Amino acid sequence: MEQQNSFNSQQQSTGFMKQPPDMVSVKDSLYLSDMLAWNLIAIKKAHFFAAQCKDPQIIDALNRCGQMHQRHYDTILNHLNPNQYQSQQQFQ
Repeated sequence: MEQQNSFNSQQQSTGFMKQPPDMVSVKDSLYLSDMLAWNLIAIKKAHFFAAQCKDPQIIDALNRCGQMHQRHYDTILNHLNPNQYQSQQQFQ
C-alpha cells in the first residue's frame, strides 16, 4: 500500500509517470487497441484518397499524413513489445 501511495504522489507531483507500471489494466489495453485501430484506419484512408486524387500537392499531403500515422502505429507497437517488434523489422 505504501508503494502505491508513493507512486500516486510521484505521478501527481510531476504530471507524468517516470516509469510505466509493470502491468497494463484492461481499460488501458482496450485504449491501446483503439489507438492502433485509429492509426491503421487513418493510414488506409490516406492511401485510398491519395490514389483517388489527381493534384500532386494533395497526393503529397495525403502520403505525408499516412506516413505520420504509420510512424505513430509503429511507435505504439514498439512501446508494447520492443523486442518482438525489432525482430520483425529485421525480417522486412
